[in-house]
Amino acid sequence: MKPPTKKEISMAGQRIRHRAAVGALGAIALTAGAITTGLTLPTASAATWPTPSGSPQAVTKTISVSGTTDGGMKRYYGSGDLGSGGQDEGQDPLFELADGATLKNVILGSPAADGVHCKGSCTLQNVWWEDVGEDAATFRGTGKTYNVIGGGARKASDKVFQFNGGGTLNISGFAVQDFGKLVRSCGNCSSQYKRTINVSDTEVTAPGKAIGGINTNYGDSLTLRGITIIGDSSKKIVPCQKYIGNNTGKEPTENGSGPDGTYCKYSSSDITYK
Repeated sequence: MKPPTKKEISMAGQRIRHRAAVGALGAIALTAGAITTGLTLPTASAATWPTPSGSPQAVTKTISVSGTTDGGMKRYYGSGDLGSGGQDEGQDPLFELADGATLKNVILGSPAADGVHCKGSCTLQNVWWEDVGEDAATFRGTGKTYNVIGGGARKASDKVFQFNGGGTLNISGFAVQDFGKLVRSCGNCSSQYKRTINVSDTEVTAPGKAIGGINTNYGDSLTLRGITIIGDSSKKIVPCQKYIGNNTGKEPTENGSGPDGTYCKYSSSDITYK
C-alpha cells in the first residue's frame, strides 16, 4: 500500500477539523437550548471549577439586583463591613435579588458574607461559591419558586442553601463539596411554611453531613434524582434528614431519615456512589 500523499494528509486534517468545529457548535447549541428551554444542564463537577475573569471586585455594600445581572464570571468578595469572613448569623449578603430577578455567571470569593439573598422568586444560574461564609444563598418570600441552575459551592461549615420562605426550590446541575448540608428548610424561623425541594443531576463530594434537611410537621418534602456522591464509601452523608420544626427559635429535633414516599422522595437508584 502506498503511503498517503501530502495532499491526502491535508484533506484528512481539514475533515477532522471540520468535524471538531461542528461538534463544538453542537455542544454550544445544546447548552444554550437547555438554558432557554429550561432543560436540565449536565451535572456540574467539582473538577471543573471555573477560573475568574478580569480583576476581582470588592463589595463593601450589598449589591441590589433586579431584572437580570450577568457577572461575566468575575469574582466578587466582601470588604469593609462585609469582609469579616465569620459564620455569625444575621450578616448582610453580597447580592440581594428582588422578586423575579436573575443572577448569573458570578463567582463569590472569600470572604463572602451571607452570599446571596432572594426576596422572592429568583434564578441563580452558573453561580459559584469558592468559600461559603454564613450561607451561600437564602430564599425568602411566600409561595415563590426559586431556581438554582448549575454552579457549585465548597467549604460550607454549615448550610449551603437556607430556605426560609415558602414555595418550591429547584436545584439542578449543581456541585457541592466539603459542606454541612446542601439545603435546609428553616427549622426554627418565626414564620413557618410548607417547603418543596427538588434536587437533580447534582454532584456531592465528601466530606458532608446531609444533602437536605426538612420539617415533616410543616409538610415539607425533598425529592432527589440523579445524585452522585463521591468519596463517601461508608455512606455517612445522609440523603434526607427529617426534623420537627418550630417557630420559637429552639433547636429542632430530628425525626428520622431515609425514603418514605411522602417527605423524603427518592430510591436507591436515584443515588450513585463513586
